[in-house]
Amino acid sequence: MPVVSPEKLVALQQHAEGIRNICILAHVDHGKTSLADALIATNGIISAKLAGKIRYLDSRPDEQLRGITMESSAISLYFSMSRRATAEEDPVQREYLINLIDSPGHVDFSSEVSTASRLCDGALVLVDAVEGVCSQTVTVLRQTWIEHLKPLLVINKIDRLITELKMSATEAYVHLSKLLEQINAVIGSFFQGERMEEDLQWREKVEERVATATARAHQKVERKVATDAASTASDEVETMVSNGIDGDFEEMDDEDLYFSPEKNNVIFSSAVDGWAFTVRQFASLYEKKLGIKRLVLEKFLWGDFYLEPKSKRVLGSKHLKGRVLKPMFVQLVLDNIWAAYEATTGGNKGKGDPAMVEKIVKSLSLSIPAHVIRSRDPRALLTAVFSAWLPLSTAVLVSVTENLPSPPIAQASRLPTLINGLPGAKYIDQKLREAVIGSKIDKEAPICAYVSKMVAVRASELPQNKRKTGGSMTADEAREVARRKRAEIEKVRKAAEEGGLNGAAEALDNTALNGEQELSPEQAEEVEHLIGFARLYSGTLSVGDALYVLPPKFSPANPHAAPEPQKVTVTGLYLMMGRGLESLASVPVGVVFGVAGLEGHILKSGTLCSQLEGSINLAGMNMGSQPIVRVALEPVNPGDLDKMINGMRLLEQSDPCAVYEVLESGEHVILTAGELHLERCLKDLRERFAKCEIQAGEPIVPYRETIISASEMAAPKEKGLPRGTVVAVTPSKHITVRLRVQPLPAEVCDFLEKSRAAIGQLYAERKAKETTKQEDDPGGETNRDHEATLAHTQPIGPISLSKFKTNLQNTFAEAVPESDLWSKVVDNIAAFGPRRTGPNVLIDRTGSCQKFLQEEQGMHESKTDEADEAQQSNSLRVKDFSDKILYAFQLATAQGPLCNEPCQGLSVFIEDVTVAAVSEDDTSSGEMLGRLTGEIIKTVRDAIRQGFLDWSPRLLLAMYSCEIQASTEVLGRVYGVITRRRGRIIAESLNEGTPFFTILSVLPVAESFGFSEEIRKRTSGAASPQLVFQGFEMLDEDPYWVPFTEDELEDLGELADKENVAKRYMDKVRVRKGLAIKGQKLVRDAEKQKTLKR
Repeated sequence: MPVVSPEKLVALQQHAEGIRNICILAHVDHGKTSLADALIATNGIISAKLAGKIRYLDSRPDEQLRGITMESSAISLYFSMSRRATAEEDPVQREYLINLIDSPGHVDFSSEVSTASRLCDGALVLVDAVEGVCSQTVTVLRQTWIEHLKPLLVINKIDRLITELKMSATEAYVHLSKLLEQINAVIGSFFQGERMEEDLQWREKVEERVATATARAHQKVERKVATDAASTASDEVETMVSNGIDGDFEEMDDEDLYFSPEKNNVIFSSAVDGWAFTVRQFASLYEKKLGIKRLVLEKFLWGDFYLEPKSKRVLGSKHLKGRVLKPMFVQLVLDNIWAAYEATTGGNKGKGDPAMVEKIVKSLSLSIPAHVIRSRDPRALLTAVFSAWLPLSTAVLVSVTENLPSPPIAQASRLPTLINGLPGAKYIDQKLREAVIGSKIDKEAPICAYVSKMVAVRASELPQNKRKTGGSMTADEAREVARRKRAEIEKVRKAAEEGGLNGAAEALDNTALNGEQELSPEQAEEVEHLIGFARLYSGTLSVGDALYVLPPKFSPANPHAAPEPQKVTVTGLYLMMGRGLESLASVPVGVVFGVAGLEGHILKSGTLCSQLEGSINLAGMNMGSQPIVRVALEPVNPGDLDKMINGMRLLEQSDPCAVYEVLESGEHVILTAGELHLERCLKDLRERFAKCEIQAGEPIVPYRETIISASEMAAPKEKGLPRGTVVAVTPSKHITVRLRVQPLPAEVCDFLEKSRAAIGQLYAERKAKETTKQEDDPGGETNRDHEATLAHTQPIGPISLSKFKTNLQNTFAEAVPESDLWSKVVDNIAAFGPRRTGPNVLIDRTGSCQKFLQEEQGMHESKTDEADEAQQSNSLRVKDFSDKILYAFQLATAQGPLCNEPCQGLSVFIEDVTVAAVSEDDTSSGEMLGRLTGEIIKTVRDAIRQGFLDWSPRLLLAMYSCEIQASTEVLGRVYGVITRRRGRIIAESLNEGTPFFTILSVLPVAESFGFSEEIRKRTSGAASPQLVFQGFEMLDEDPYWVPFTEDELEDLGELADKENVAKRYMDKVRVRKGLAIKGQKLVRDAEKQKTLKR
């Protein structure tokens, strides 16, 4: 294949209609990079013989070693084809620019899939024909649904059905039909869930309209405006309901959403053997032979349609009349492919049938060199036959250009929905909105680009630093080289005049023959530069342009909120070419490119915009899975601490999922998505970013603490009071607090856990209203903090206080029976915790604290009453300590009594707070308040912890959902490894038509380290797990349990021979945090030491 020059690709960027931005998405090891190799070979970048083996887009050494992709990478490809508009016209050649992004399939790198999908307009979704729909297959299909990408299905590795499973063509057709049904079932579940949600929202809006109309009618009746107001209102309600039903909610047709070969959106392929086809290709091949038009044949080539041999008529299944015929797809397509495999690699002990090969080559009119036909390598012959008959690149690229949209079409259809869901959508400038949706390219159009991630590139790999290995230089480059050489010759002449021959010799030694200066040892050390991986949505971006960098939390409603966007200058633009970069002077709309000059301004993702007021924040989106594994790092040489810190900051910017934190203890911690992700991050730190030896500690696994009402519990600590009740007095005896700790119902706890974002939004809105009313410091630090919080929580969409309150009341009503304890509990909620959004509630029965779910009018009245009381008396009141009580609640729920981990499922009732009267001889109330602040916080926090321990405490373990595909031979070994690591099998199912089982299980994160490696060792590589974090699960074991009944003492003894797993986990965390361990014995059986003297 001829090599396509970068200048040709740059010229194609100016024609947006010929651009296709696509990404390849799939489960791990389903053949993404092998497929990309076949497409890259069409541009002459790699040899067609090495396609599928060289893995060109896996540029990292560890990617090549492990055989999996860890980072998404992009490359621009050229493709041209000739098409006739009609049968009579001459073919017209059309040229296309394919911007291809290869993404990882491992679950640890799912954040890379999120970054790649936002840049693209279409996706190639690969599915292994044998393994079928796996966990990441569902994830990437959901990603295409969320991002409104148009997908093409590629059923890959069909050769495994022939070589491994030994299926016949008919069996393979049945297997492929069932696989297609499973994939469409996943798409159907997304559609059904979305429609149910839309229907629910529509009904809620209708109910709100009805309630508003009814209330308006009652007001008219009360005011006696008109005698027929009630009838008019009822007519209004009926009109609104009918208009709402007929006008707002419309049923959608889901026919175009599904994959079907006759629609030409399904490609059957074998990337490793280099072939692929669509139904349209075979319809074109058989059009003349069968005398059936191609468009008609496309509809019947897949499905239960049969070809009558004599009359060449197409029959349905009803018209077979007992005859046994093969489906047309089997007869015309699969039988031929099976015959080609049999002729090349089957029969005669895998050596094939040369006579059959010659017959196939002749009948298909293939041009294959004679030395290849005589080759003794069956694989080479197989590849040659199929690459000439059904080339993979042709089938895939033709389908991409015909079925996937160009950037102008895609932006017009995708972006309106995405923009309406962004934070502060109603504040976006209309001109900018139209420019982005309409893909405007003129100079007056505003510039808007989305940076999905930052890519670390070595300085030597930048185009301006690369040494030319050959080829002609441009005129400017030749003049620059000549100027340098003249300067060097002048330098040598002057040195010869001053120092004689020795000076001239020294000057010649320091002169490079090729015009390049020698680098010093400091310069020779590789420097990492961060390049933004971006796409331009409107305008034309050139080097030197100044743009605003909008962070992910930016909202056009508050454009100057902290952190205020900064203006940066673009210092470089690059064409992404896989392992290399090519410099660009400017970039038009719709192009995927690299941008320099953003280092230090974008952490992970952001938006570049030419205007600040009314700008679009395209980065306000969910970036996939959150990191769960934390590891403390330290340099082997303490002098390299600064290097490690700078390296971790660079890593945090270049990795979409890695997070760098500094704990209160001073530890430097990195958060990663999983064990493999952690291994890659450590490798990058040591070799690229920090360039020093770094040692990692034990992984830090998160836990949660909760309480339950168990059958066997110790007597309440406060006699005569309900369990969990604590009466606490401050050390100065001025304040007495009585509170009660109760377990929160599980249903309510789950509801609050799912509503974290909604609670955060309500809190931010309330604080924003309070700060805007303050005229003393309208732009203070507190105001900016609340605006930033509001911008962070807005992407979930607007939610009203009354709606959230109603949902919470309904959840409480379903979870707990009506009683004095839980009566009006929602109205009395003062705070959620920890961090004001967690699944714990503080319920105030005294009326001293401001209610969180109180309406604005009630808040104003309570503040007015509070101000009146303050004027009447200068003594301390209970309300003076309300904020201290709230802060103590946040502290107590953030660090539980077991091992200082966050609490979950607690409800704390403040039953009584008493403040002792202050005598006139004592200090003023202000001084007294300052002295009592620390006392009340510590007292309430300790009281909550004491009430917590009055119940039966439990630990919640972080859990992974584990999916493993294994054959029957290694099934027992897989079960053994899962059981040994305290895992639990959820389901086991046999993949129909294959010898593989799919095992679903859950596994504690604390036991998962080394799990993948052990599975591979035990099964000799036949099984590989996929671990996805799914939440926290309670370990039903009291960490403080000791045997105390006679039966338990008799069975287990005083030392409790049965291991308390919860206590082991708790003690391990306490040791890591430096907390005391109760009852720990350093020496159990002490004996007198014997020395040499005795």
